[in-house]
Amino acid sequence: MRQLTDHEIEELLSSLPKWKLKNQRSIVRKYVFKDYLAGIDFVSKVGHLAEEANHHPFIEIQYKAVFITYTSWTARGLTKLDFELAHKIDQLFSDTPST
Repeated sequence: MRQLTDHEIEELLSSLPKWKLKNQRSIVRKYVFKDYLAGIDFVSKVGHLAEEANHHPFIEIQYKAVFITYTSWTARGLTKLDFELAHKIDQLFSDTPST
């Protein structure tokens, strides 16, 4: 996959209002849960999604908060796949009860 242009990144990011651009090379979002185990369950679901797509995010867990960061190493920046998976992760979060 090819690296996206700044214009393409802006356009795709506009459909992901809770995701933030970081260093022009990655996107990041913070998810907050009712408790630690709910966050761990979510991380497990993200892991399965990442395995299916063979595209793995950085995941940071801070008690009730989970930070997901996507970038594409082979493209040395952001690709369309990063944004596609961000949408899928947002859907997983929406489907998670009591977040």
